[in-house]
Amino acid sequence: MKTLSIIAVLALAIILPFIADIYLIHVVSTIMIFMCLALSWDMMLRTGQLSFGTAGFFGLGAYAAIIAVDDFNVNPVMSIFVGAVFAALTSFGLGIAVLKLREMYFAITTLALTSVFTVLARNLSDLTGGAAGKILFNAIFDGDPKKTYWLILSFTIVVIVLSEIFERTRVKYAISSIRNDELVAKSSGINIFKYLLIVFVITSAIQGAAGAIYAQQYAFVEPDSTFSANFLLLPIAMALVGGIYSTIGPIVGALVLGFTSEYLKLLMPYGHLIIYGIIIVLTVIFLRKGVYGTIMEKIRSK
Repeated sequence: MKTLSIIAVLALAIILPFIADIYLIHVVSTIMIFMCLALSWDMMLRTGQLSFGTAGFFGLGAYAAIIAVDDFNVNPVMSIFVGAVFAALTSFGLGIAVLKLREMYFAITTLALTSVFTVLARNLSDLTGGAAGKILFNAIFDGDPKKTYWLILSFTIVVIVLSEIFERTRVKYAISSIRNDELVAKSSGINIFKYLLIVFVITSAIQGAAGAIYAQQYAFVEPDSTFSANFLLLPIAMALVGGIYSTIGPIVGALVLGFTSEYLKLLMPYGHLIIYGIIIVLTVIFLRKGVYGTIMEKIRSK
């Protein structure tokens, strides 16, 4: 039954561009980008480390992709890999230092990195275009929304598979033990730093690739918008609303908040963010385990 449900959802997702208008395709594409960010943030959280660097690596990937296309004539699709690799290499170098920190110190440091990246983007004007940013002559696939949608869908499937690998293989037991008690994990022979670094690099690569796709979709990067806090806060909200420490939770949260936000935007253009914020607060207060987590808890208790 579960396999049939997955096949049905995947089939619907693939054929969506043939049965939906451009507006809905654009909405679903944006939701999937944030879904990938929410999954990557949750994957890092499963180690017990609260990272606030999502927007930073998202922006790095976006800039790397645009510069690769504009300055080095790299194929737009290949530039996505450039963005992912650049974010991964940067996180590897930084991770050697920052992963020695724990809890709030790690969170604050990763948040500060985003500010550092933004300052660099503003000041390296010959490379990044400075405060004005960089604009490409054309978006990826000549702006074809259907091809862009399928690209984002393919990327989303890859991220979901990676999240499932984290949840169903030996990696799960290693990172769960690190989250629960590092001393016990270390005494059990788990190389804590190695696992933290691996997860940090993989999640940063996901965020960099997401940024690259987003930038290629709009053919534009600019410091304030590309490193916007929206690319940190919204994925966190989606993971919390859906339910953390799982793959399904962030997916559910992204769908619920994504479509709710879009509906509220149409319903009340100037006050939708207030309602959106109230929904998030109420969900966090009354559904501590998120929508998916609460539902599963109710099912198990019966």
